[in-house]
This record gives sequence, C-alpha cells and structure tokens, in this order.
Amino acid sequence: MPGHRLPSLLIVLGLLQARQAAAEPAFRATVLSIGDGDTLRVRSGQERITVRLACIDAPETAQSPYGQKARQVLQWRLPVGQSVTIQPRSSDRFGRTVAEVISDTNINLALVEDGLAFAYRRYLAACDGAAYLEAEERARRQRLGVWRVPGGITRPWDFRRGRRSERIPDATTPDGSRHFCSQIGSHAGAQELMRQDHSYLDSDGDGEACESLR
Repeated sequence: MPGHRLPSLLIVLGLLQARQAAAEPAFRATVLSIGDGDTLRVRSGQERITVRLACIDAPETAQSPYGQKARQVLQWRLPVGQSVTIQPRSSDRFGRTVAEVISDTNINLALVEDGLAFAYRRYLAACDGAAYLEAEERARRQRLGVWRVPGGITRPWDFRRGRRSERIPDATTPDGSRHFCSQIGSHAGAQELMRQDHSYLDSDGDGEACESLR
C-alpha cells in the first residue's frame, strides 16, 4: 500500500471506530486447538468456542507455504492449554466469535506485524485500525512473510473468491442449476447454501444471503 494513502485511511477508520457500539466483555479461556492461521478453538468454563481472529486475514492453507507457516506460528504462540483473554468484536455467519486474542501480546496484531496475515480492511473498524495498518506497513517495508513477494501474495479474500469461481463456473451449482431466494423458504436455509459455495445468493457482498427472508 503506498505510504501517502495511509493517513486518509487512518482518518476514515478513526471515524468508523468512534461510531462503533460497545464491545462485548472480554473473558478468559483456554486454548484447545488451532484450526488455521486465523482460527482456533477455546474453552471458557464448560463452553467450547470457535474463535475467528478479528481484523486480520491469514493466507489460506492452500497458499503454500504461507498458510502453513501462519498456522505453525499461531500454534507456537498459542500452545494447547495456554490461557488467553478473548475480546469479542462480533460474530460471523458461521456462528464463530470474532475476537482479538490476548496472551502476552495481541496475537492478531502480532501476526500482521510478522507478515503472516493481512490487515482485513473490510472489517478493521472493529479494532484499532490504525495500529493494524501501521503494523502491515512495517512488515511490508521489511519484506517479512507474505511481503517477500513484491506487492505481497494474493490476498486471501481474493484467493477464496477465485477458488469459488473455479468450482462453480458462471455462479451456478455444479450440476448447472441455480437457486433463487424466493424458492428457498428460509434465511437459515439460504445461509447454509451460501456456505456450500452458492455465493451468488449474497447479492450485495455483506456476508448475508437472501436478506429478504429475514
């Protein structure tokens, strides 16, 4: 990202953060397992919770070797049994708690600082966006991790979009048929279909399929 664009982005993020509703209370939890470079399972009391790291997007596992490296470092930073603080920011369409994870440091921010994840601009308003953008810029200047490739590797969100297009040509199902919101019958059903790569049901790209069914 060109340096001269950074101040304007920080101003916008600051305005968005000022409007943000109060976050849910933080809670303590114990690490159970690491999924990939930006997901983990924790236990809080008797509850098992899947956590998606807020405000960042780590390379997909298929983006070798960067996805594997991000997962390995997250496993090293958060070994099984590690006690952490979970600061919820939101929840996603899969029911995961989207949160910042604090151990001896802010894990989300550290992954960006080390070039193991990107600042997820679409959702940065949930965190201290300025800190994430500045951390990414430092990693870019030092050519760490994903920034060893000039300009950085393919962004994970673009990589996922490309894979969906490969699996479902022309936004249709594998057998060539196509679903319509008026025929599905429920919002929950539409969300499940979207998880199965029927992404065209999310017409405005906000992560919600067939909002007219809500």
